[in-house]
Amino acid sequence: MKPFDLSGKTALITGASSGLGAHFARCLGAAGASVVVAARRADRLQSLQAELAKTSIKSKAIDLDVTSSDSVTAALAAAGPIDILVNNAGISIVKPALDMPEKDWDAVVDTNLRGAWLMAQGAAKQWVADRRPGSIVNIGSILGLRTIGQVAPYNASKAGLIHLTRVLAMEWARYHIRVNAICPGYIETPMTAPMTPLVRAAVLARTPLGRTGEPRDVAKTALFLASDDGTFYTGQWLSPNGGLMIG
Repeated sequence: MKPFDLSGKTALITGASSGLGAHFARCLGAAGASVVVAARRADRLQSLQAELAKTSIKSKAIDLDVTSSDSVTAALAAAGPIDILVNNAGISIVKPALDMPEKDWDAVVDTNLRGAWLMAQGAAKQWVADRRPGSIVNIGSILGLRTIGQVAPYNASKAGLIHLTRVLAMEWARYHIRVNAICPGYIETPMTAPMTPLVRAAVLARTPLGRTGEPRDVAKTALFLASDDGTFYTGQWLSPNGGLMIG
């Protein structure tokens, strides 16, 4: 068997309309998986599907709002049987904690933490009912491990997601469901694009490898965790961060 081979498997990726989500679809699809790309922005999903088709990657696009339990249920039904779930949907709102409105807190936590929980539980229920194994990859953040200011709900939601990963792995191992997390450092994505040159310079100064990450650095980690090559990994978090945690 080829390393990291996903032939015959189906992967559902949330938040797939841009950024890391689209890269996960490309990477897992290139490894042989059929991919179900899910997000709220249908037009971007259609563009991604067209791109994937050019490289012979089988894909299906579905509408999904992870903050809605009804939408999650409908999306999982529309996806059909899956083997891999990549919980990638996430948002951040930048404001000082003293000025953070309740609605902004709720929007971030509902998307980043509650949404991941709803997707994971829904997928796991299907796997348990069908007596099939499954792999869940939660996309956390280095900010779930360390903190910066102005993004309190993002920090809290990503820290919660790491702990959720561990408890689900513990509970669901008996069903042969693996649950792991990736906690990227500063990766070149639309979410990090607004960083000012001053902030970017400060990040690079603290990163021993001297560069920000690229989406493929995270996508390859997801591929490993999702594949049979990662079958002895569960309840773990891996952090592609260029050494930022030690800098």
